[in-house]
Amino acid sequence: MSGVKLVFVDVEDADIRVDRWFRRHFPDLGHGRLEKLLRTGQVRVNGKKVKAGERLNVGAELRIPPLETTQKHMPAKAVLAPVDPEAVADVKRRILYQDDDVIIINKASGLPVQGGRGIAVHVDGLLDELKFGLDERPKLVHRLDKDTSGVLVLARRTSVAAKLSRAFQEKSVRKIYWAIVVGVPRPGEGRMDARLAKQGHPGGERVVITRDGKRASTLFYTVELAGRRVAWLALQPETGRTHQLRVHCADGLGCPILGDGKYGGEAAHPPIEGISPQLHLHARSISMPHPSGRKRLDVTAPLPPHMEAAWKIFGFSETPADDPFADVRG
Repeated sequence: MSGVKLVFVDVEDADIRVDRWFRRHFPDLGHGRLEKLLRTGQVRVNGKKVKAGERLNVGAELRIPPLETTQKHMPAKAVLAPVDPEAVADVKRRILYQDDDVIIINKASGLPVQGGRGIAVHVDGLLDELKFGLDERPKLVHRLDKDTSGVLVLARRTSVAAKLSRAFQEKSVRKIYWAIVVGVPRPGEGRMDARLAKQGHPGGERVVITRDGKRASTLFYTVELAGRRVAWLALQPETGRTHQLRVHCADGLGCPILGDGKYGGEAAHPPIEGISPQLHLHARSISMPHPSGRKRLDVTAPLPPHMEAAWKIFGFSETPADDPFADVRG
C-alpha cells in the first residue's frame, strides 16, 4: 500500500505498550481508530497482528498505514547541544570491536547510556560521532546502568538493530558480569530465581523482590574469596530486568555489590582502605551471533580503574573458566 511506513522501535520506546507508543508519536489518533487499525491488521508488529496492550522491544518493526497525522505530529528533532570532544575521543578509545554491522564499546563507569534532566554527556548523545562513514547513526540495542561499566553493543544500521534485538529476545546472547560483593554467598554457586517489581520509595523508585513481580533469573558463581569480607562473583543474567543483578545480590544472596548504597546501604561501603565508593559491577564479556549469521562474536572488556585497584587490594588472581556456568545452566 502506498504510504505505508516501517518504523523500528528505538531504545527510548522500549517496553512500552503499543497504544502508548502511538499516543506518544501520534497524539491525535483516537484510541478507537487505533483499535480498528490493529484489529484489521493495518498496524502490525514484526509482521503480526497485535493488541493495544502488547509491549514493544527494541528493534521491533512497526507497520504504520497512511495517517493524516503522520507528518504533522511526528516529534520534531531536538536541538542538540555541542558534543564534548573529550567525551568523543574517550568513547572512540573504548571501542573493543568494530565492523560494518556492529560497534562494541567498553562503557565507562558513571557514563549514562541515555540523557535526562541534568545529564549533559551520555552515550546516545555521542552516537552521531560514531557513524564512521555511514549515513545512519548507530542504534542502542540494550542498556547498562549509569554506574555499571563494560560491554555495550551498538548496531550500525536499523536492520542490524532488529536482528540483534531478536537475538537478545531469543536468549542467544550470553552476558557475563564480574562483581565484588560484601560477604560470602552460600551456596557459592547456582541460580537465583526471584521475581522483581518496581516500587515507590522516599529516596526514589527501587526494585524489590516480590511474588507478584516479573520473573528474573541470574546464574552466579563464586570465583574467589578475600577471607570472609568480600567475594568475586561471575554473574550471568538469564533475564534483563532493571537492577536485576544488584537486587539479586543484595536481597537474594544477602551480599550487596561493593559500592551499591542504593540496595546495600552502609553494608555496601565497608571501611576498607583504598577501596573506591563506586559500584563494583562490570559487564565483562558478551557472546552473541553476528548479525550476518556467519560467525559468533565473543568480546571481553578490561576492568575499569577502580575495580582494577580493588583486585590488587584483595589479592584476587585467579581467572575463571571461559564459561563458569556450564554445569549450572540448563
